Amino acid sequence: MDRQSHHKELIAPLRAAMYDFDLEAVRAAFHAICAPDVVFRLAYPFESIQGVDAYVDAVYAPLNAGWPDLERRDWIVMAGPTPEGADWVGCGGTYVGTFAAPWLDIPATGHLAHMRFHEFYRFEDGKITEMQALWDIPEVMMQAGAWPMAPSLGREWHVPGPSHCDGHVPGPYDAAAGATSCQHIIDMLEHLKRHPSQGGPEVMEMERFWHPRMTWYGPAGIGTGRGIAGFRNWHQIPFLNGMPDRGQYVDEIEYHFFGDGPYAAVTGWPDMYQSITHGGWLGIAPTGKKIEMRSLDFWRMEAGRIRENWVLVDLLHMYDQIGVDVLARLREFNKARAGFDPETGRAQ
Repeated sequence: MDRQSHHKELIAPLRAAMYDFDLEAVRAAFHAICAPDVVFRLAYPFESIQGVDAYVDAVYAPLNAGWPDLERRDWIVMAGPTPEGADWVGCGGTYVGTFAAPWLDIPATGHLAHMRFHEFYRFEDGKITEMQALWDIPEVMMQAGAWPMAPSLGREWHVPGPSHCDGHVPGPYDAAAGATSCQHIIDMLEHLKRHPSQGGPEVMEMERFWHPRMTWYGPAGIGTGRGIAGFRNWHQIPFLNGMPDRGQYVDEIEYHFFGDGPYAAVTGWPDMYQSITHGGWLGIAPTGKKIEMRSLDFWRMEAGRIRENWVLVDLLHMYDQIGVDVLARLREFNKARAGFDPETGRAQ
């Protein structure tokens, strides 16, 4: 079996343990597949955690307590080598469960809840040595009616998996197909960075890279855009207006691109630096402060162009860097709700 298919096979027991979620079974599955000094890099407020037990206790135990019938559903499982020679597995999907008790002080609803995840695992000698992952925690706030941030410009909904239902890319690994998908994305991103310093929107050559019926699935707080016009109106134009220096600090970041069949992915911690200036972004006043951003993406190619793009951005981390504690705002907004201490705003 080729190395990339083997890595997808190695991670299957972990995914299975999270489907019929049992905390100790999940812990055992992590121990079986991870190196002793594994580092887990997760969205704010969790950040980087070393070691399986510390990660499971700090992250999955509280989530499982709030969502006692927790279930993981993967709709993308892909793998590949980066141009630098590192091996990654990328998983995208949704955690679901009954929101029975508060989690991160987000009020429980008693109803089914969903939270998108993009999780990337780096393999060395058959073991996971690093994970980089974003969970769409703001999506959970939105479902709980506890939204503490500015309204989204794009469409907010339950983001679906691939329209072709082919996100579990089968082996054997096709190196040529994976490299072609990956290179298309790299070329596309290089063209995006030409605007506005090198000209108007035409220098991005959007129609060359993106399918006319593309869908850009952004995180909660930005939302989804349909077609090139939807992508530009609801994400790209506000993003560039608020942070026109994006793409100018490539020497300070590290990208990990890899492809598998018609899919490509990128992970990096962080993978963007820019400054919030001019009119600000997402209702945030222009601070002029240079911030780092974490964006973990999947793309699906169709007929030689990008048909679907799943994007998660660590918005809570971005707010934290400019001095806005979103979780504190959430507690303030919701401290009068049943089950919360009115003095602290925290769940009782």
